[in-house]
Amino acid sequence: MTGAVDNTVNTLDVTMAVVVGGLFTIGFHLMLQRSLMRIVLGFILLGHGTNLLLLVAGGTPGRPPVLDGKPVNPAEPADPLPQAMALTSIVITFGLTAFLMALAYRSWRLSGSDEVRDDVEDRRIDIALQRAGSDEVSGTHEETDLDDGDGDEPDDDESDDNEPDHRDHGTTPGDHR
Repeated sequence: MTGAVDNTVNTLDVTMAVVVGGLFTIGFHLMLQRSLMRIVLGFILLGHGTNLLLLVAGGTPGRPPVLDGKPVNPAEPADPLPQAMALTSIVITFGLTAFLMALAYRSWRLSGSDEVRDDVEDRRIDIALQRAGSDEVSGTHEETDLDDGDGDEPDDDESDDNEPDHRDHGTTPGDHR
């Protein structure tokens, strides 16, 4: 049998596939959390999973990654592209991790917590859509009065003693503690 291609899967390939899949799974799960530190850790795990995926895609060390059905020539060098891509991925992951950690620290300094809060405007749009949907069902068309956030209109839940809103933890933009 000349020119036969060996299509057997070795244990290392299966193990690496499971490890890469696990890193991607845990990384995506962490990125869906509301804590900024968990999001950063999830991004780091995704970066490590990508690096392993690129190195596994390179094939067996010392052999060219794509054989094209031809026999392996030991004098032929391996393709350096997977290693170069993994090195580039490491640099990009490090830079983005440093940037995300700086953003998380800045958010923690401004708000006092690392939890990602809902956007106020998204909540207003959701309330307006819910009201519009209930108006269509009931057959009434009422004017929706939503506060535009400019401070002209008093809120129903606003107290008279000028306490800060519980959502902003008593800080204002530009307030450095």
